[in-house]
Amino acid sequence: MAETTGLSVDTLRWYEREGLFPRVERDPNRRRRYTARHVRLLQMLVRLRRTGMPTKEVRQFSRLLGEGPSTHPERLAMLAAHRDRIVAQLAELQGDLAVLDEKVALYRQLIAQGLDCNGAPSTVTDADLDTVEF
Repeated sequence: MAETTGLSVDTLRWYEREGLFPRVERDPNRRRRYTARHVRLLQMLVRLRRTGMPTKEVRQFSRLLGEGPSTHPERLAMLAAHRDRIVAQLAELQGDLAVLDEKVALYRQLIAQGLDCNGAPSTVTDADLDTVEF
């Protein structure tokens, strides 16, 4: 499963310990027997965590999944609320990115014109830009 999902074994165990991921049956050699359903579930839970859903909510979502279709309305409400939070975060990030783009353009222009931030001559050259990593 670690290889399939790209998660470390420790991370997989953390999902289990935290109650985010159900206990998995083991084979006679005590290795966990993951199914394609387990992989899809884990990928969904990882996406929820990566997009900022609190552990408590991911645990609740996972529990609701195990309770079957009767929990569809509650799961829908959780996902819709989380989606709304992500959309708001994206809007903030787009604004932040626009400001950064303006600053990058400004500094490139100042360097190209040989000026510092106050409009005075500067010793920084275009060649110095080659050392800047973005």
